Amino acid sequence: MVRNVCVLGATGMVGQRFIQLLSQIPDFNIVNVAASKRSVGKRYEDAVTWHQSTPIPEEVKDMKIVDTDPDEVADDVDFVFASLPAELAEPVEVAFAKKFIVASNASVNRMKENIPLVIPEVNPEHLEMMELQKDINGWDGCIVTNPNCSTIALTLTLKPLFDKYDFRRVSVTTMQAISGAGYNGVPSMGILDNIIPYIGSEEEKMQSETLHLLGKAEGGLVKKADFPLSASCNRVGVVDGHTESVAIEFEDDSVTVDDIKETMANYRGLPQKENLSFAPEAPVIVHEEEDRPQPRMDRDAGHGMSVSVGRVREDVFDNSFKYTLVGHNTIRGAAGASILNAQLISKLYL
Repeated sequence: MVRNVCVLGATGMVGQRFIQLLSQIPDFNIVNVAASKRSVGKRYEDAVTWHQSTPIPEEVKDMKIVDTDPDEVADDVDFVFASLPAELAEPVEVAFAKKFIVASNASVNRMKENIPLVIPEVNPEHLEMMELQKDINGWDGCIVTNPNCSTIALTLTLKPLFDKYDFRRVSVTTMQAISGAGYNGVPSMGILDNIIPYIGSEEEKMQSETLHLLGKAEGGLVKKADFPLSASCNRVGVVDGHTESVAIEFEDDSVTVDDIKETMANYRGLPQKENLSFAPEAPVIVHEEEDRPQPRMDRDAGHGMSVSVGRVREDVFDNSFKYTLVGHNTIRGAAGASILNAQLISKLYL
């Protein structure tokens, strides 16, 4: 069944990615695009500075931009894809959730009681919070969130291992693409010939959200996974594709490099079992080459929805291993994550 959708923040970088991806998926029909008041009433093509590699979809070019007001959106919309700045997102998403299912990229509502934070291959059972959220608030709709872009890539690689083995500790160092900061987010003179060793609240998000995603939902609350996770986050001069260096220490002394590779490569989650059209065939792709993964070569794996892993190797500490991953931060890490959440909700709950 085709679902009607609206995109909030439609002129921004993630909003543009939503429109680019949604136009390629027959499951969804864009009926409204919403943006700030300075764009309201304009044709989408006239209001947006388009930064995607493909042209503006024909079906969206002539759409008139509406205000970010639920009353301005068609009543037959099934999903509202929200890519609003964090400082604006909370009240707007709540207003829309009274009528619609809101698939949100913003951080502000991610960790709240009764609001599911979901990666479909990792914790689809957390979507059961939707009905509780509706009942408690008296809403017809609800808010469903996806995690931080770096968290998604990390957690997709941890999930198959976490299901099989006990972790003693995990650490990760990220090298994050500039698109994660938005088009105007990092000045060119700041990032060229440079690495910026700080991304505001990113480390805290990775440490908290990863344990939340791997935790158990109990009613409207989540009991987080119980292992220490340390993150160090850096911005580097790559346009798209976050790279992360991961180290895991296991409780089990029998784990081998081949066990890790096989467990990751063979993992399939609920989206794959349900044959969702936007789900990658393999959530994690394992490389054997010494110099892979690399952002330019691997960020588009699985149409940007797979995470690529390589350099799986033993560490110098007991029961410890290291690997490198690359994930596309604006597809799997942002717009694509919300779209896959919506596909799973549409298949199982609507």
